[in-house]
Formats: sequence, structure tokens, C-alpha cells
Amino acid sequence: MVQKLVIYPDPRINSTSTDVRQFNQTLWDVLEDMKDTMIEHDLKALSAIQIAYPYNIIIIKEGEEYVEYINPRELRSDDKFESTETTLYYPNTEVTITRFSKMKLVYENREGKPLHRDIDDKELAVVMQRKIDYLFGGNFLDKVGKKRRDDILESLAKNGHAPAPVDDVCPTFSKKDYFVSFTDKIIFFMGLSLFTPLFSFSPSTIANIFLFDKIALLLVLGLMSGFFLYAQVEAKKFGQCSSCQIGNNIGVIVKRLSVSVLLSIGAYFLVNPS
Repeated sequence: MVQKLVIYPDPRINSTSTDVRQFNQTLWDVLEDMKDTMIEHDLKALSAIQIAYPYNIIIIKEGEEYVEYINPRELRSDDKFESTETTLYYPNTEVTITRFSKMKLVYENREGKPLHRDIDDKELAVVMQRKIDYLFGGNFLDKVGKKRRDDILESLAKNGHAPAPVDDVCPTFSKKDYFVSFTDKIIFFMGLSLFTPLFSFSPSTIANIFLFDKIALLLVLGLMSGFFLYAQVEAKKFGQCSSCQIGNNIGVIVKRLSVSVLLSIGAYFLVNPS
């Protein structure tokens, strides 16, 4: 059955596709839908996500044959060159980016049989790389500079392809994740400090380690407070997913505060020089 193509600004193209695990009629139906869509639109290649199926599947028309690549993985790529490309997702858009003219690939067929292939044809290699980008939630605009990207998106907007309202979409990455990242690093070093008794450190070094533990606990409290405040701002901005955010955020804060307090207690008994 012919399916509707995912065209900018549809955000589904940014979804990371999942590996195919069941090689059954469901898979075969997806493959047939992909082929039907390719024939209808006279396409030479298609990733499943381009018709909103989030599976790691690519079909490429090679001659008169539609070759199916299921769960493809690029093992090696060689011979860089500048490739000028277009894509279905961004209508009437052309960019020049770095690609490889040779690559080694592993994949499976519709029966689940593992296969591998060395691609030496430049055109086929470029098509394969572009379609693999889609499987991982990317596209060729991710490979150009910010100014070039902004110019292209502005041009698309002028031609009726306006981006989705930012406030209506939950982000896949949030700046509040930086708070979590720094907190986890501090907790890691707090954990390492508990091994102090195993080493013959001088009294002054032990005192400094214990001082770090006390400061680290305050830093964790500060970072988690910042995390909470920023999460509230974000929850208001992305109203449609705020309930999910609140539940997740509380779990993040409680977990890290609990671990840091336990590590501080351990440091008091194991590292405290007094």
C-alpha cells in the first residue's frame, strides 16, 4: 500500500529507528508498503522512517531490483569526497557535504539471514549513507554549518514549509541535562573518596579529601536545586508533556540526593581525619 511521505517540518523524521527483531508478515507488509511508495513516487531509495515506520530498514532500487537492507550497520568507510545532494524531506534543497565513496556494510535480509557487502560504487555509497542517517534520526542538514542550515530553513519557510511551533514539541534533549551530568561526575568522585583508607595518604591529603566531600555535597544540593528550577520553566514552556517531566524530574533529584547523602555519611566514618 502506498504511504504518505514524511516531509519537513514533520518531526517524525528525527525519531531514532529500532532494529527489526521479528522477521514475519508484519515486516513483509512494511517492505511492500515501502516498495509501493517508491514505485508511486519514482524513488530510487527509501528509509522506513520516511513513511513513518520507525524500523531500521532501507530499500534501494539497483537496476530493476529493489534490494532490501534490514538492520544495516556501516562497518567501515573510505575515500572522502564532496557530495552535492538533495533529499525528499527538504523539498527543493541542495547541499554539499563530505561523504565516502566506499563502505563496508552488514545487514540482514527479509528472512533474518546475516549478509555483508562491500560498496565501491560512489553513487550507491552516497545513497546508503544518506538513508542510514535517517535511521539514526539525522539528515544532511546536521552536517552543514549553522548559517547554511538557518538559510535553508528560512528559505523553506518562505516557500510554505514552516517549522513546527517549538512550544508544542517536547525536546529530546534539555539544558537541564547538564545539571545531571555535572552532578553525576561529582557523585563519582565522592564515591572514589571512600577508598581513601586503602592508601597511605598524608594527614593533610586526607583532610583535603574530606573537605572535598563536604563541598561536593553542597554542590550536589545546588545543582539539583538549579535542575529543579529550570525544569519548572521547561515544564511551563512544553505544557503538553509537563506531567511526565515532573514525575521524571522528582525521580532524578531524589535518586542523586540520596546517593550523595549516603556517600557523605560514608566519608564521615571512613575519611574523616578527626
